Amino acid sequence: MTAEAARISAEVAARAEELSSAQPHDILRYGLQTWGDDMALSFSGAEDVLLIDIASQVSDGFRVFTLDTGRLHPETLTFIEAVRVRYGITIEVCAPQAPAVEELVRTKGLFSFYEDGHGECCGIRKIEPLRRKLSGLSAWATGQRRDQSPTRAEVPVIQLDPAFGSDERPLVKLNPLANWSQAQVWRYIRGANIPFNPLHERGFFSIGCAPCTRPIGPGQHEREGRWWWEEATRRECGLHVASPDVDAADADRGGGE
Repeated sequence: MTAEAARISAEVAARAEELSSAQPHDILRYGLQTWGDDMALSFSGAEDVLLIDIASQVSDGFRVFTLDTGRLHPETLTFIEAVRVRYGITIEVCAPQAPAVEELVRTKGLFSFYEDGHGECCGIRKIEPLRRKLSGLSAWATGQRRDQSPTRAEVPVIQLDPAFGSDERPLVKLNPLANWSQAQVWRYIRGANIPFNPLHERGFFSIGCAPCTRPIGPGQHEREGRWWWEEATRRECGLHVASPDVDAADADRGGGE
């Protein structure tokens, strides 16, 4: 580990303790003041639009990016545009590399993930574009919450990213909403009249690609509608957790950083 990497690691450890019970506004303000244009907000769903709303209150300028996998619901695309217009911001849209998508579809068809797991498809459509985007950043912020799923129960408010950073090039990851509940998120959305994906009103709580997302029933956990044909412990695409289904080969297929 370089001296600079060691310094960043120590800073993150100290701030993680200091901000462990802080409000999202304070956590996001710290991130934006510290990294400025070297930090961006990841945006796709209900929690993420809260980050945009909060950022608009604590900063005069901030970066936002989203992943367009090519398999999103039309409602999700309309939602992304509504947020762009509402806040008057540029949303940096990250797309997968066409040759890799074409090869996957040509060799395995459009729905291979139902047979051999979602890892390969997510690696091409999500992980590689995200890695490409994060390679130019020092920090990023996500809408992860601890109550979203068992795999996120220990999410800290700030951390060194274990999936996309390295000892040579540390990447800081902020999760300002880690301590919030689903109920708090929706009270904020309703109270501030913030745009949200209309699929939420049709039983979709966690929304990803159209073929891999379905509504949930009463009593089900909010992420049970994602990759429902797989074991609960495998229902991460690799954006936030080193999913057992997403290995380096899948993530780098068709080109890497």
